[in-house]
Amino acid sequence: MRQNTGVIAAGHELTVRVAEDILKSGGNAFDAVVAAHLAAFVTEPVLASPAGGGFLLARSSDGSQSLYDFFTHTPRRRRDPGEVEFYPISADFGETVQEFHIGMGSIATPGTIKGLYAIHRDLCRMPMKRLAEPAIALAQKGVVMNHFQAYILDIVQAIFLASDDSMRIYGHPEHKDSLIRKGDRLLQPDMADFLEVLASEGDNFFYRGEIAAMVDRMSRQRGGHITRDDFDSYEVIRRNPLRLTYRENTGLAFNPAPSSGGTLIAFALRLMEEADPSDHPFGSSGHLLRLAKVQQLTDIARIDYLARNNLSVPGEQMLDPVFVAEYRDQIADYARFTRGTTHISIMDRQGNTASLSTSNGEGCGCIIPGTGIMLNNMLGEEDLHPGGFQQWPEDKRITSMMTPGIMAMKDGSVVAFGSGGSNRIRTAILQVILNLTDYKMTLEDAVQMPRIHCEKDFLSIEHGFDAAGLGPVLEVWPDHKIWSASNLFFGGVHSVMSGPDGFQGAGDLRRGGVAKIVS
Repeated sequence: MRQNTGVIAAGHELTVRVAEDILKSGGNAFDAVVAAHLAAFVTEPVLASPAGGGFLLARSSDGSQSLYDFFTHTPRRRRDPGEVEFYPISADFGETVQEFHIGMGSIATPGTIKGLYAIHRDLCRMPMKRLAEPAIALAQKGVVMNHFQAYILDIVQAIFLASDDSMRIYGHPEHKDSLIRKGDRLLQPDMADFLEVLASEGDNFFYRGEIAAMVDRMSRQRGGHITRDDFDSYEVIRRNPLRLTYRENTGLAFNPAPSSGGTLIAFALRLMEEADPSDHPFGSSGHLLRLAKVQQLTDIARIDYLARNNLSVPGEQMLDPVFVAEYRDQIADYARFTRGTTHISIMDRQGNTASLSTSNGEGCGCIIPGTGIMLNNMLGEEDLHPGGFQQWPEDKRITSMMTPGIMAMKDGSVVAFGSGGSNRIRTAILQVILNLTDYKMTLEDAVQMPRIHCEKDFLSIEHGFDAAGLGPVLEVWPDHKIWSASNLFFGGVHSVMSGPDGFQGAGDLRRGGVAKIVS
């Protein structure tokens, strides 16, 4: 029987189709993920941008793993707050509202372009011009807005209505002061031109050439912190992944510190691993009570650990067995009681695995003239700056909840996963891991099953759980919200898997996910 070429999961059908074309043309998983990310600038413009940042967890065919950190970086100098353009907007999810801050003062140094070129130099086989061709064609021909892309654009419409430059791209052609809608074609000729020049001239065009100069001028004139010097000094960091074993038979690799998501998922797994999942079937009150308590205690432990050690980001030392034991005891007693982010996962038949998470925040409302590029608002994300806005340390890599991950299971299966969803990233990924390992679900079921998210004392419950299991949970968690439908609020864990039965893929429907096995 002929072996399939690979498997892909991503947030848009056309993103997947671009990766498929690259795999069929002889590219490896890393060629495909670079091309898919370039395409996502066009197909998923709210979630992906050349002026954002992200991470790639790469597993090569020989089993070696490496983490490429190309996330955003704080500016080297902070301007006086009185000079800075920085203001709040509200994003309406329909059943909850979240505040973000935008303006030139919300922009951190972007890392995406430098990250893609570092991945290309180290891991890819095809020339960058070939990898950029599909994205350029999509930008020129236009992409019809599907339901999910129109939905998320509507959620953050205050950002995309914020400037004339943005409205020229995303404004509705017939309805003044409105954005394009489902079924409308989004044309991005400026983005096509930008990608064509980028593929020809390389990353210096962005970091040391015309793009850096334009952003520098915008920042000086309109109250931003970022300068040309920030672009010139930006570096991709290659890190060793955070590794751990769960229940003695499952090996996991995550994005390490200074990003916090991987450490917090690892801590939660440490709390869970001594509990017997057979005691509490999926969706039962025991399962939900224990899971909610693990999520709550992980958040408490993070704050406690940082306070004890006078740190701003949790490191691997948080997994010290003595520290974990303080919180595991609480789980044992309790169980008896019975922002713009997207992700791409790709595997090829040689055994290469690419797990890439990327974000532009929600965008700052500012477009780089003549490029179609919306700059990020990473300095305006409250989740990333718990110490307060305008208090960030200068010239430091910003922490993130983004956690591309790879899991090797006892039967030889390998799973790649990651998620969007701000603070919900860690709880979404945690639940998919537990569904696969403790509840022996298929990949599709593990990704699509309903989720919960506990933050401080508030419990968010996604639609789909049985009422009988929820009853005792609601008594213990009076401060709660039951959502009326599945929602992107609970993340989007686009995942792929290889194993004894071949490839599997699951695109999380919460975020318009699509998966395809490439024959």
